[in-house]
Amino acid sequence: FPERLSNPRLMSVQRTLNVVMNQNVSLSCHSDSGSPPVTYTLFKHNQKVSTLSRPDLTPGLFNLTINSASDVGEYKCKAENKVSNGGKYSNSLNFTLIEPISKPVLSSPTSQAKKGQNVTLSCLSENGSLPITYIFFKGKQNISPPVKMHKREAAVIFLYISSSSDFGTYKCRAENSFRNNTKYSNSFNFTLAEERSHSQPLIISLGLILLLFIIGFALAIPFFIIPLYKASE
Repeated sequence: FPERLSNPRLMSVQRTLNVVMNQNVSLSCHSDSGSPPVTYTLFKHNQKVSTLSRPDLTPGLFNLTINSASDVGEYKCKAENKVSNGGKYSNSLNFTLIEPISKPVLSSPTSQAKKGQNVTLSCLSENGSLPITYIFFKGKQNISPPVKMHKREAAVIFLYISSSSDFGTYKCRAENSFRNNTKYSNSFNFTLAEERSHSQPLIISLGLILLLFIIGFALAIPFFIIPLYKASE
């Protein structure tokens, strides 16, 4: 007697749901039991993508190309035979589009610092699939644990400038789940800020006092000194 089909299983032949743009992928739809022949239909967002038939219980293979972000939506398949009423539906699959990261930018609110000052460094890749992991370096030595960002925001670290060696060259590194795609940032250097001499404000104050004295003396000449000179003649 004809046997109804079991619910099919939808699987990625690549055994991963992470894909890149323009990648070719294959989906397998398979009912383990039921009377052949079997018709398999693939759906994306409940819209029919493709239909194929199998004379036996071998899997139906659907070949796709990921051309845009819309191609990574939800996929399901349906299996039907002569005795199935409306067919049987599979589990759903969702691909994740993985994009390579762009070169990160390392920056700071200030490029000048002095000893004893706290400063910050920010590292950000504008493009690439999240999450992105950042690591900061001074020279070739890492100075931070990995910072994983799940939002399109800069990773930030805080530094304390304690000696002249802290004015070295800084960089950061960014990476995500895209294979063999590690990018390093631009170099960033803090420069030593010139410290004002403690005597400079005193010199400026004395100069202003002297200037005011000269102006006051010049204003007093017509009113006091000239009349006194005339009275003495």
